[in-house]
Amino acid sequence: MVFWTVDLEARASEGVGTTECSTGGESVVCEVDPSQEPCVGMVFESEDAAKSFYDEYAKRVGFITRIVSSRRSERDGSVISRRLACNKQGFRKLGQVRIRKRESTKEGCMAMMRVNRQKPGKWVVTKFVKEHSHPLVISAGKQRPTPDEKDKKIRELTSELNRANQRLAACQAQVQMFMKLIEDHTQHLSGTVEVSVHNVKEIESEKQELTLSHHRFDQVYQ
Repeated sequence: MVFWTVDLEARASEGVGTTECSTGGESVVCEVDPSQEPCVGMVFESEDAAKSFYDEYAKRVGFITRIVSSRRSERDGSVISRRLACNKQGFRKLGQVRIRKRESTKEGCMAMMRVNRQKPGKWVVTKFVKEHSHPLVISAGKQRPTPDEKDKKIRELTSELNRANQRLAACQAQVQMFMKLIEDHTQHLSGTVEVSVHNVKEIESEKQELTLSHHRFDQVYQ
């Protein structure tokens, strides 16, 4: 007989745990399929582990869970059985006065999972009803992406990153070209300024020489 034990502490934040699959007395540890649904015979390490697993399943499928019944031990009062169900299970009582203004969510849905404690650290799924009597609504913010969707998203992001890198490289090439033009223009202006300064100095020198020559000429003929 094959059974599964779910370890919630392992990779709980990802909604993925491990299972111990035992056949003929031999056991191997394998990864829980995130899309796995509850089934009779599935074994959990605790009541909380079973509830967390059913809650994750409910989020993925599109309904909300609640605890509808519990059974306690006559010996010590501890919980030995728990029934988890869709929050639309049951019916509103006829003639019931509604204190709250919101509508009742009960629609007679029979979807549920029952777990019984067989021994400490072993809670077994003894009943599972999958079908719902109402449409299921998956929240876009809570829906877990499938591996194919993750791969597609990674490919899209990689392609977008490559395009961004290409645009960046093109912009860098344009900037370098503009910098080269500015550098060449600056060098040209610098050369032009140097020539102009040199010409001005030569003109000033010639002017000074002419002034001196004129001064000497005046002195000679005075």
